[in-house]
Amino acid sequence: MFCCTRNRLSRKDKLRRSYYELLRDEMDQFVLGYALVDSYDNFLRQKIPYPFVETRELKPRARIPSVEFELQNSFLILFSEAFVDESHKKYIRYFDANKTTKTNLLKHRDFPEGEEYHRNLKFMDTAGFFDFMKTLLPVDYALLIQRDIRAGTVDRYALTHFHVRIDWPIADAAEDLARDLRYISKDLYEKGDKYADNIQKKFFEYYGMPVLAGGRRTAAIVASQYFRKLEGITTVYVGSSESRALLRIDENGISKSILMRFTRAEVVEIAKSAGINQGSFTKNYVVAREGKWLICIFNVVYAYTSHALTSEGGRLREVKFDTNWLTVSEEQILPKPTVWKYPPIPFKIIYSGPA
Repeated sequence: MFCCTRNRLSRKDKLRRSYYELLRDEMDQFVLGYALVDSYDNFLRQKIPYPFVETRELKPRARIPSVEFELQNSFLILFSEAFVDESHKKYIRYFDANKTTKTNLLKHRDFPEGEEYHRNLKFMDTAGFFDFMKTLLPVDYALLIQRDIRAGTVDRYALTHFHVRIDWPIADAAEDLARDLRYISKDLYEKGDKYADNIQKKFFEYYGMPVLAGGRRTAAIVASQYFRKLEGITTVYVGSSESRALLRIDENGISKSILMRFTRAEVVEIAKSAGINQGSFTKNYVVAREGKWLICIFNVVYAYTSHALTSEGGRLREVKFDTNWLTVSEEQILPKPTVWKYPPIPFKIIYSGPA
């Protein structure tokens, strides 16, 4: 693992890590609702059938149809445990002009409630924070949430900047990853152009993306690689109008969440396997109904194969393009974002299909 693990932290930093993870749990629920449930409602209001993701699209190295669905909510959120200082501004482009101040927000045509803004709204521990963030999510590029260093000894996290561009070149990001994994010693092109091209393709695979992924998704994986340079951990959330999915990237790897339809017969079996009755399942896991279908949030967690982990002993090795770098680790049905006490339900479908 590239980041500083919990057992290597001071007691002070352990407390901050715990607080960050608690806030991240809340962020997870909000983003799931915005990316998936709210998107479904967008299609419903327009009386347009929702473009459900096919199971095959969840497999590692799967091809995703290159069709953009405008009603699917798209966004990019960078949530950093650390403070992103000025030394990183060359590649993480945030300035005074895109701080979340009332003056800046009033200048932005896509922010409808600038007059109602007050400075505490940008803090995650303030009532109304998620409503405020929701108004900014449609703005192009990324939102940056980071530790507020002006809070003194109190750890607070704030949405400090909007319209944040990621300008680190893809080649540099791929080189950085390949060097960490010991596929190169120094330079991306040290073994020729073809080898460098394969490295860049494997970089996309490492983050669960097709090579021709759109702008926000590419920015998300480049940012994820760049933020490894910071001391703390970072969580990147990206919603895509092509993939119709929420991709979450953190210190443990990547996961993908989508909306999935189940028949009533399947729901009966899933509820039985979870040890709950069908009524409890419907109340706590079903986000919508569509004719004979019950719609739930399905989540896939991916794990890295040995080819995507640091080589044994740190030895230099050759990249093999045909080897898989990702494998499916967990498949589960998530409770609705508003549900408190029900856990995810394991449910394998990507390869085996319903039991």
